[in-house]
Amino acid sequence: MNDFSKLSPFTHQELLPQEEVLEVERKKGKLFIGIPRETQYNERRVCLTPDAVMVLTANGHEIMIESNAGLGANFSDKEYSDAGAKVSQDTKEVFACNMVLKIAPPTLEEISWMKPKAILISALQFNTRKKEYFETLSKKGVSAIAIDKLRDNEGSTPVLTALSEIAGTTSILIAAELMSNVNSGNGLMLGGVAGVSPTEIVIIGAGIVAEYAAKAAIGLGATVKVFDNSITRLRNIQQSVGQRIFTNTIHPKVLTKALRRCDVLIGAVRSEGRTPTIVSEEMVELMKNGSVIIDVSIDSGGIVETSEITSHDVPTIIKHGVIHYGVPNIPSRVSRTASLSISNYFTPYLLDIADRGGLESVILTDKGLQAGVYLYKGIVTSKAVGEYFDIPFRDIDLLIF
Repeated sequence: MNDFSKLSPFTHQELLPQEEVLEVERKKGKLFIGIPRETQYNERRVCLTPDAVMVLTANGHEIMIESNAGLGANFSDKEYSDAGAKVSQDTKEVFACNMVLKIAPPTLEEISWMKPKAILISALQFNTRKKEYFETLSKKGVSAIAIDKLRDNEGSTPVLTALSEIAGTTSILIAAELMSNVNSGNGLMLGGVAGVSPTEIVIIGAGIVAEYAAKAAIGLGATVKVFDNSITRLRNIQQSVGQRIFTNTIHPKVLTKALRRCDVLIGAVRSEGRTPTIVSEEMVELMKNGSVIIDVSIDSGGIVETSEITSHDVPTIIKHGVIHYGVPNIPSRVSRTASLSISNYFTPYLLDIADRGGLESVILTDKGLQAGVYLYKGIVTSKAVGEYFDIPFRDIDLLIF
């Protein structure tokens, strides 16, 4: 053996030509999906519609749904049964499925009913979670995917975008209702008619919610003013609505002037953490009596100082003569539309997971799905979760091979 072999980090055998190793194609898998009934207050949506269940069962997958899980979205147990799902009265049995689909995150008790190494697909709702939630999932060895973090090939968040579109459009419809005499409003019609000045809408934020709120308001004939500190977002919303509208950075003097005159204020600022307070109580005091505030950002704290979380049962409070709407889950108000939207996204994703042999195979190649994974086999893979809750975390790329 020569001197070079002593210096080489490889053995003689490793330096010899090796046989090529080909990746063996994974066999198609069979999914066993559980859909429990949502128990979070005012949550009426469901992850899969009967039509989606029919597609999945036709492809050989098993669906177990808790009785009345679709009732809030006006889908009956019979519709699910006819589509091929097993309808169960036992909540624990549903949570014992290999894959659990929910809208709201499960409670700690519900997690205790899950199988070890199960797959959970639900919203993360980061601001409402506690460290114990992630520790409990971790002990179970659960792989958890946040539907509000999933991304598509363009880098956008399709589920969150769809729900933001619904929230934006619905916020204007809610404002129209609240402005009427029936709801203690000014008795104004949102929009305008010939010879009458159009109602004025101020939107703070220029994201997806703002875009669809602006389109709905303009479609009804209202005047729209949009405030945001990003010139790029303001430029994009002008292009999206297809016409020149008033846009401005969030300057207190200009904003206060707009609030004095407006009939409706839509808070549409999105933030990873708590949203900043942009509209002070003093600004609210200057608004017209009977005007309406719909703080769509309330689920992350709200941008209006006087905003409070309300419910679908009692959706409004009145402060300083201004009607405040603070329901944090606006898409649940139109639960059937929201459920259809979510279901249409999930169905092809679930079929793809099965066709490619399981979740691990998809995560390996799908960066969009990777973006939604915050726990993989009990290990925290989200840097944001790990740092915020002081939990050890690892890059998912290091766990999948």
